[in-house]
Amino acid sequence: MQKERIIIIGSGPAGLTSAIYTGRAQLNPLVIAGSQIGGQIALTAEVENYPGFWAEDKVPTGPELVEVLQKQAEHFGARLVYDEVVSVDFSNGSPFTVKTYSNEYQADAVIVTAGASPRRLGIPGEEEFIGRGVSYCGTCDGFFFRGKDVVVVGGGDSALEEGLFLTKFADSVTVVHRRDELRAGPALQKRAHANEKISFVWDTGIDEVVGNGTVQAIKARNLKTNEEKEMPIDGVFIFIGHFPNSKFLESELEMDEHGYVITDELMRTSVPGVYAAGEIQDPVYRQIGTSVGQGVAAAMQAEKWLSERE
Repeated sequence: MQKERIIIIGSGPAGLTSAIYTGRAQLNPLVIAGSQIGGQIALTAEVENYPGFWAEDKVPTGPELVEVLQKQAEHFGARLVYDEVVSVDFSNGSPFTVKTYSNEYQADAVIVTAGASPRRLGIPGEEEFIGRGVSYCGTCDGFFFRGKDVVVVGGGDSALEEGLFLTKFADSVTVVHRRDELRAGPALQKRAHANEKISFVWDTGIDEVVGNGTVQAIKARNLKTNEEKEMPIDGVFIFIGHFPNSKFLESELEMDEHGYVITDELMRTSVPGVYAAGEIQDPVYRQIGTSVGQGVAAAMQAEKWLSERE
């Protein structure tokens, strides 16, 4: 069994930032990156909202930000392995056991930054056009749809919050919902109905995203009449929820009813020596900047905890 001082599970902005800080603290961190480094940011076509990472003549991409973070972490001694964690054992305290598909580790401390994943519709064209018209974050990508017509899929708080945000840029926002009434709170509904850029299509599901290089239309179907129609559109924003990538942590850490790891203001979980940062514990903000800050806090607290035990 491979013994480590600290293991970071996940390689998104929170994980790589934790790796930078624990690396600078001479902890020689091991980052279990998953099958793809970078998490959701690796799927983002352009990054304009991360402070200091911007160029007037060229908009940086998500993969470029990930590459910079990875190089910085490795410069300070972080080691990355492309593997996925299948189970952990935190029940006996430190050292903790972390099992992956190909190895088994013991770690004195663990930082969990496994992230969350947006729920997907699972329809033809959805995966193909991610970053080319299909998005799961209006705050991230709304700016690229200035003067465009977009569809928002969903009827909850997130759908209306993001839909209202998109009206700052898009010419029109059409909310497509599977039911005949929204699930969002009354205040949000009132704001959405009062916004002249927002319209609603009820009792409707989307069967396919259509395009040629970028999104050009959706194929929609009325779920009551089964009537089908094609709607020309420039962008599809899908807000039907997120789910934390926390299944491997079940029974090991305290979580809320949605599976998000519960942390305190110091990023401490219910198990001393185990910390969590980023979207695995943050269902509210889900931004690069907030994940980076949480990764900093988790790393500093983990280093402090380890030092106190020496």
